Amino acid sequence: MSENGKQVTWGGRFKDGPDSLMLAFGESVSFDQRLAPYDLQGSLGHASMLLAVGILNQDEFNQIENGLKELAEEVKCGDFLWKMELEDVHMNLEQALRAKTEAADKLHTGRSRNDQVATDVRLFFKDACSQLREGIEQTMSSLLALAKNHATTPIPGYTHLQRAQPVTVGHHLLAYVEMLGRDHERFSNVANHANVCPLGSGAIAGSTLPLDRALVAKALGFVDEQGEPRLTPNGMDAVADRDLFVEFASACSLCSLHLSRLAEDLILWNSSEFGYLRLPDAFTTGSSLMPQKKNPDCFELIRGKTGRVIGNLTNLLVTIKGLPLTYNRDLQEDKPPVFDSFDQLSICLAVTAGALDGAQINEEKCLEAASDPLLLATDLADYLVELGIPFRQAHHVVGALVARAEESQISLPELSDEDAQSICPQIGKDWREVFDLSRAFAKREKPGMPGPNQISERIKFWEGILGS
Repeated sequence: MSENGKQVTWGGRFKDGPDSLMLAFGESVSFDQRLAPYDLQGSLGHASMLLAVGILNQDEFNQIENGLKELAEEVKCGDFLWKMELEDVHMNLEQALRAKTEAADKLHTGRSRNDQVATDVRLFFKDACSQLREGIEQTMSSLLALAKNHATTPIPGYTHLQRAQPVTVGHHLLAYVEMLGRDHERFSNVANHANVCPLGSGAIAGSTLPLDRALVAKALGFVDEQGEPRLTPNGMDAVADRDLFVEFASACSLCSLHLSRLAEDLILWNSSEFGYLRLPDAFTTGSSLMPQKKNPDCFELIRGKTGRVIGNLTNLLVTIKGLPLTYNRDLQEDKPPVFDSFDQLSICLAVTAGALDGAQINEEKCLEAASDPLLLATDLADYLVELGIPFRQAHHVVGALVARAEESQISLPELSDEDAQSICPQIGKDWREVFDLSRAFAKREKPGMPGPNQISERIKFWEGILGS
């Protein structure tokens, strides 16, 4: 604040300074200070451009460069003193730089906080997407290792949470590897969309000064594969657009959804009723009352945090939906949701990988559950189809065989040949062979199926992608 209480960055036309309540209500530095490294990076790029076009001389640039480097170190070490009365990260850093050199007064030439923050967040999104892709790769590697170790361990596959057909642990976990692979690609797309420089757009219509937008874009790394600068083509869109925020929050939501579904499967597998999986002590907790309990809190929290991440996306959509062009102060609220989604997804990915690395599969329990003959009822229908019976008739026949077995209180393969032939005269003496799990998997060697070779090839594919 200046001596008369006016805001130092925009107080020229105001007689009185802002009320303390308004300061507290309007500040954003409490959360946007995490943009400081990107803001300082953007300022250095902008300064290099001002030097090139003659607005700064070499001495002024050197003073600004040294000051920005000092501020970067202060921020990194946690020594920087943030001031609420300076509203946001930009004004805090600008005033701190001014305390180091009067040349700082020239730094904001041709720049508005509108294109400044748009640049900052694009740098943030590029960095955040890179970090999340690394987290996804680690989680995929952990899933892949468990899938590889139990590639042929049979378990029931479920529809409607009812036993359906036999699959394997490897096939089941590879489904999540595929999902996370798409998430990885989505974050690559978001990073690509972020890789366009808005600096030079000003508040809305650029500047009459001889700015070199291409130069600053190159300085900040907003370039294509050939090293050519990528620039936003419309200044109004550049400062008002929040597509990136929505795309990033959406990608976080989808990835969280996949982790949440994985969490639900693992919670079920970890239960006494299933018993397929044992989670490591390091990622479970106990009960304050019941000493026997070992709770899968890590995955329950992932389910819970997924709702929070989805809520962040909704928050953004509702904030943006009715805004006219260009900048409106509502958009100050765009950062907490994306920061929170990034933070929550990052830790969820790390926890998932950690818990999977220590998880143990109970192969005996898996095999016991997968040995239910009814899981291969569809295989019996397929057997009848190979005898020339239309599938709809075969489906009806097998349903009748299942009903007869239930009436007799025996398993399906225990039906006598006479009972089976009374329902389907065409059935052969070899009909019980379909209940061999090895046969069932051997006959599923088409792409996307849980045949041993198919699973092995898909594991090799992802190992090649991940460098495992």
